[in-house]
Amino acid sequence: MRAIDVVDGSLTLTDLPDPVPGPGEVLVRVAAAGVNRADLLQRAGHYPPPPGASPVIGLECSGTVVALGDDVEGWQVGDEVAALLAGGGYAELVAVPAGQLLPVPAGIDLVDAAALPEAVCTVWSNLVHVAHLRPGQSLLVHGGSGGVGSMAIQLAAAAGVRVLTTAGGPERCARCEELGAEAAIDHRAEDVVERVRALTEGRGVDVILDVLGGGALGRNVAMLATGGRLVIIGTQQGRRGELDVGALLARRASVHATTLRARSLTEKAAIVADVCERAWPLIADGTVGPVVHARLPLDQAAQAHELMDSGAVFGKVLLLP
Repeated sequence: MRAIDVVDGSLTLTDLPDPVPGPGEVLVRVAAAGVNRADLLQRAGHYPPPPGASPVIGLECSGTVVALGDDVEGWQVGDEVAALLAGGGYAELVAVPAGQLLPVPAGIDLVDAAALPEAVCTVWSNLVHVAHLRPGQSLLVHGGSGGVGSMAIQLAAAAGVRVLTTAGGPERCARCEELGAEAAIDHRAEDVVERVRALTEGRGVDVILDVLGGGALGRNVAMLATGGRLVIIGTQQGRRGELDVGALLARRASVHATTLRARSLTEKAAIVADVCERAWPLIADGTVGPVVHARLPLDQAAQAHELMDSGAVFGKVLLLP
């Protein structure tokens, strides 16, 4: 099969042996793979795959089932699926644990379905399972124009949550509001802390979904309401920051930090099952949808990473074998 290999930090199209599905796995012919910021980190040597995972980059894909390993139930050859991966997406074929497959929602193009698994599972596991976000509460999404951010806005708004978000520039802010954000704050032109305080009449927000990391830690705590939850899922502004424990105590607030890729097969299967039951219907009925910025052929993986690095992407970039 053709796949993308990393050689000295460069992405190269090469031929690799076809994967063989093991017990409990399904072989998928890839229609498209989603490009994520974690892929850029892996290319740079900072985010290696977990033990046993494919070294090929790619944390999500869509495609068609072409073979079943032993002990697989509920799937058959020919099924159109979206898949959450620990690796292997930038290829023509990928072996996937059956518990990490989702049916392509009705009305969603097979290619565009590749924009869904990583974003939806990340958002759902963090906002629902970790932060326990509930209807009527408030949420601040950092980076609402990103793949995860654009999905977080949609899912939270659909659940009856008041959504605030940040984005860079008036056009991107306007698009975030079209997706369901009550207010989008231009972090290039506005003081985010002051604006959040004004929008919440000084109360702060119940939950912050943060991709910035250490550099934003102090500002994030300052924007939490009493009992607020800060959930960190990225480190775009660094791995280290200073935490004012007194401010955290005064708010009776909490800080959580999570990753999805390194979780066990059992944990991932539980997340995927819950997403399938409770989030997938919102996609099937059109309430929530994939946000795709560009679709590029697999041999332009390097260009896709450059596009992601440029900051110009709104939503997802997809690679098509």
